[in-house]
Amino acid sequence: MPVGRSAHAAAATTDAIYVIGGTDDTGTPVLEIDRFDGLTWTREGRIPGEGLNAPAAAAIGNTVYLIGGFGTTTNRPTDRVQRYDTAQRNWREVAPLPAPRGGHAAIVMGGRLHVIGGGNSVSTIADHSVYDPATDTWATKAPLPRSMGSPAAAVLNGCLYSIGGRSGPADFGDVYIYDPATDEWTTGPPIEPRGTAGAVVVSSTLYLVGGESQAKKAVLGDVLRLDPGATQWIPDTPMPTPRNFARAVLLKGTVYTIGGSITAGSSHASSGSRVVESFLPRVIGPR
Repeated sequence: MPVGRSAHAAAATTDAIYVIGGTDDTGTPVLEIDRFDGLTWTREGRIPGEGLNAPAAAAIGNTVYLIGGFGTTTNRPTDRVQRYDTAQRNWREVAPLPAPRGGHAAIVMGGRLHVIGGGNSVSTIADHSVYDPATDTWATKAPLPRSMGSPAAAVLNGCLYSIGGRSGPADFGDVYIYDPATDEWTTGPPIEPRGTAGAVVVSSTLYLVGGESQAKKAVLGDVLRLDPGATQWIPDTPMPTPRNFARAVLLKGTVYTIGGSITAGSSHASSGSRVVESFLPRVIGPR
């Protein structure tokens, strides 16, 4: 990338990846937006206001939503939600989160934004909030079974997966599966505990990449795979460069891990790296 980033957000539209927020390799807030089309990086202007650590971003069509985060000047969580029109290259503020948070995960399911977990100024939270862009409103759905920050999120077979996460010095290996039809969470195959990992789904296969183990005081390069119909995760080819806050996105059939920190134990103040690595996943049919 043009600049190192950690505790940042990344989202993919149909033709590009947008990287927003976080801190650079010196721990300085990054205000610029970087765009990657699979070949070339370009600069797309700046985010409004102060910098943000641990925001979330997700794209609906060619609109990118920047959600919450901790202010890099105030260190306070924000409820601000902004949408970026990638064609017009401008920002517009939309309905705020029901409450301020940072260190959460956001994912698109059924044309709506699902935001789970994170933390406020006091503690981690279990909140599950859903944004409908058609009405510019938020709804409250069943909370996570436990409070946590830094989970990975993905959508598989019409359900939302929350993978790993942390609260204070404790990392979690829980996998929770949310069914929007019943508004209920159930338990999925667990992983070795970690937080700040990335997740992506390719052809009904779920991949989990990187993260950090606080117990081991280690940044992780693991790539775990949950195949269709499988009841446990299996190791896949690891990332060449272990990273926490490894943002994983899918663009044109290729998985990219964008930035992150190679240093353990620095929380949201981690020094960011410029590393971008990719892999072309194998296609695995149902068992």
